[in-house]
Amino acid sequence: MKGYLGLDIGSISTKGVIIDEKKNILASSYLWTEGNPVQAVKKVLVELEEKIKDRKIKILGVGTTGSARKLIGTMLGACSIKNEITAHAIGTLSKYPTVKTILEIGGQDSKIILLEDGMVTDYAMNTLCAAGTGSFLSSQAKRLGIDVKDFGKIALSSKNPTSIAARCTVFAESDLVHKIQMGYEKKDIIAGLCYSVASNYLNNVAKGKKIKGPILFQGGVSKNIGVKKAFEDLLKTEVITDKNGHLMGALGSAILAKKNSKNEVFDFSLKDAIFETNGIECKGCENHCEVIVVKKDGKKIDAWGNRCEKGMIKI
Repeated sequence: MKGYLGLDIGSISTKGVIIDEKKNILASSYLWTEGNPVQAVKKVLVELEEKIKDRKIKILGVGTTGSARKLIGTMLGACSIKNEITAHAIGTLSKYPTVKTILEIGGQDSKIILLEDGMVTDYAMNTLCAAGTGSFLSSQAKRLGIDVKDFGKIALSSKNPTSIAARCTVFAESDLVHKIQMGYEKKDIIAGLCYSVASNYLNNVAKGKKIKGPILFQGGVSKNIGVKKAFEDLLKTEVITDKNGHLMGALGSAILAKKNSKNEVFDFSLKDAIFETNGIECKGCENHCEVIVVKKDGKKIDAWGNRCEKGMIKI
């Protein structure tokens, strides 16, 4: 069986999927990046290899997306290295071909993608503030002494959500503490946080965008049924979620790998290779570019970051 590997390497989590020729997910993995994308990808590869070990599957292409897509793509010899907008759109359209709006909230950033007739027409991203993202909700769950997995269920039990100012992480946390001290019920505060996340997203990331249905909510935060309901209440329409919503970027990368495959078999033993990255300041001109050099088992395999030929590194 032919298979294709897609990886989405984010700042908080790293996702991987293997798909077949019909774009069905055969295996998936979701792990925390923990500040080390190389090690996280190695762990994902171990999990994926274990899940397909009893099946005769040849991986004929690798695709990467996410903040570390260039680094990991270079290391694994990826045939596709694409940005998150492209990967998420392709992954989503493969399952929901009529979708017109993608709301995506991840661990540390969020984005909106608008589509018409299967083509991206507009998008926006928020990477400057963690307010309204998965890391924000996780930190508030710890503050309230609950498991973030129970956040949505508790929020739905509230009939009077508390208003929480969430346009900024610092203000949101101080407002949360204030509401706790005033004696608001925990379930109402949690519901209020869900509404503040949705409201913050619509007033910032989606500001000025014309949101049309069908609407798909994805990313790690889409697992929070409280935030899903908040979006539906604020938008006054149905918002779709998918059990694999957190894997759409990886799925899109795998589909792109299939499209760009050179029929070269991927070797899982790459996970055992020793990869190193070094930053070198080039002093060839006034730019002082920081050139990133990648080595595999001590041998240079790629370098980037130079803005002129003086900073080129021989491979």
